[in-house]
Amino acid sequence: MLFPVFSFAQTSGGEKDALEQELAALEEQIAQYEQDISKTVSEKKTLQNEIYILKQTISKLNAQISQSNIMINNLEDQIGETEESIAQTSLDIDDSRVQLAVILRSINEQDQRSMLEVMLMEENLSGFFEDLAALDLLNEKSTELLTNIKSLKVSLEDQKASLDEEKDSLEKVVSIKTYQKQQSQTAQATKNQYLKITEAEYQQQLKEKGEVEQKAAQIRARIFELAGDTLAPTFGEALEIAKYVEGVTGVRPAFLLAVMTQESNLGKNVGQCYIKNTQTGAGTVIKTGNAVSKVMSPSRDIPPFLNITEQLGKDPFSTPVSCPMSYGWGGAMGPAQFIPATWQNYRARIESALGRAANPWAVKDAFLAAGLYLSDYGAKSQTYNGELNAALSYFAGPGWAKSSYSKVYKRDYGYPIMSITSQYEKDIAKLE
Repeated sequence: MLFPVFSFAQTSGGEKDALEQELAALEEQIAQYEQDISKTVSEKKTLQNEIYILKQTISKLNAQISQSNIMINNLEDQIGETEESIAQTSLDIDDSRVQLAVILRSINEQDQRSMLEVMLMEENLSGFFEDLAALDLLNEKSTELLTNIKSLKVSLEDQKASLDEEKDSLEKVVSIKTYQKQQSQTAQATKNQYLKITEAEYQQQLKEKGEVEQKAAQIRARIFELAGDTLAPTFGEALEIAKYVEGVTGVRPAFLLAVMTQESNLGKNVGQCYIKNTQTGAGTVIKTGNAVSKVMSPSRDIPPFLNITEQLGKDPFSTPVSCPMSYGWGGAMGPAQFIPATWQNYRARIESALGRAANPWAVKDAFLAAGLYLSDYGAKSQTYNGELNAALSYFAGPGWAKSSYSKVYKRDYGYPIMSITSQYEKDIAKLE
């Protein structure tokens, strides 16, 4: 199993530079082997059947994504209409309050009249009392109307909250389906290449590529020794960090590594954007410089993000964060994909354990943050159900079980996490 790679700043040094040049040459050679391997594989009939299944899966996922997007658009329309109704109801409440005030002033004026004034202004006392009774009745009706309008506003606000929650759940489903589609497309492309080549060529290329990869791995390990924490960890090094996190949080290394792997796979846009406007949350794509909106929530995340970068001495406008998906906000930081608001909630605990400022872009800090979160939501029990709940809380929030999409979350995110955990247990056993 290969652990996902994260990018960090490089260090200098003569030996390190020489090793990096050699590593670059080996990686170029590995890339060439990968191109060759993509042309070689046997069992064409089996592969053709697998490709057909993948095509059907992709078609189904496209339909599900389209259906969910239509439902999201409908919900947005309903939310907009409900917001308009709430605004109009607020105006009606204000109008009713004005009318009540006029009535109450009239009643008060009537109450303040002396008997002499009443007798002079009214032909008889019955007219005065009839007017007063009419005002009282009007006041009662207006009060009842105001109460009903207020009740309507509360009902509309509850309806909007429910629609917002439904929309959020649908958006999470779309993200999972989009990831599955990408994975299926990648698998299909690979299998299409395999059909063009023979098993003998494939095995020979695999052997040669494995030898080069082994040498490259040895060089990476040496570079890591020279560079310290400035480079991404190998699986073995990540395991050592995960063991440290287990000592602090009680979360199993295999489970923590599985969650970090899945988060990296889902986060294809990790660290690909810069925030540029703190008022709107807009920013740019790092590679292209293209403007993009909704990079970071200005109300929820930008204030803590500015605080975090200031503490670390980073320029907030040139610090990579995740780009927004097709829905919601971006702004997640580092390998653990914490948004600034969530990181801020855990920062004191991370710093207490590390004895220094917490950095969401540092591997060890990110692992520890993820471990603390997963521990809080059941992973420290080291049971299947406890870890499953923790993983789903990490993805969809602590209230995932109440969502109408809880079964989808389990099937498409939670169960794969537990499967990766099982594989990592085997990998760890081999290493040890």
